[in-house]
Amino acid sequence: MDILEKIVDDKKRDLHLKKTVIPLKQLEATLLFQREPVSLANALRKSKTGIIAEHKRRSPSKSVINQNSSVQDIAIGYMNAGACGMSVLTDAKYFGGSLDDLIIARAAVDFPLLRKEFIIDEYQIIEARAHGADAILLIAAILTRKQIKVLSELAKSLGLDVLLEVHNEEELVKSMMPGLDMLGVNNRNLKTFEVSLETSAVLSQQIPDEFIKVSESGISSITAIKTLREFGYKGFLVGENFMKTTNPGESAREFINQMAT
Repeated sequence: MDILEKIVDDKKRDLHLKKTVIPLKQLEATLLFQREPVSLANALRKSKTGIIAEHKRRSPSKSVINQNSSVQDIAIGYMNAGACGMSVLTDAKYFGGSLDDLIIARAAVDFPLLRKEFIIDEYQIIEARAHGADAILLIAAILTRKQIKVLSELAKSLGLDVLLEVHNEEELVKSMMPGLDMLGVNNRNLKTFEVSLETSAVLSQQIPDEFIKVSESGISSITAIKTLREFGYKGFLVGENFMKTTNPGESAREFINQMAT
């Protein structure tokens, strides 16, 4: 059993418990469920930087990254730095995140928030909307084509943007369909954890222009972003490069300022 299979198994157990404790009607009655989402896709279209800055405390590949920084401070720092939006990890067991992180970030900033989670059930999309997300991540590696269609259509009906993540050509071919706003290419092999930007370069040629291209993982330099732009990428998910520092917001500001020079 690989890491993705373990995470999905844990997620199924968590969801079973959540559904018995917090019914959908309770989620749909929240104030945040009523707010108008802000489009991450539109922000990327208009942006000169395309940076989606991530909040991530730890990961299966890197263990502890940053356990000390305040979510509120990081969110404000990212927004003031000029990022297009913020990705918030909400998985607890493997990434140290929570839905509370999403709520705290939402209270602190008004730019787009992406709920980065291992979404396998419609309940999690309602949950994302009820906790202030503007966009959700769907991971092709853990979903069938039918699941991607059902989950993306629900997200769009709720006003949420959809970022669909793929790791290889097989997942990309399986996943492309109307209703997706952004196609993300993860440069990290989730079985070996090795990172190669070549993955984004190769798959870019097979992504239709109707989708916003987003490159994820292993982006740590301005040179990398300039190279990826040549392949049509408009969005760049950057997490560890900022989070491994003592002040992620300031690191993001310095990085984005360098992009302008």
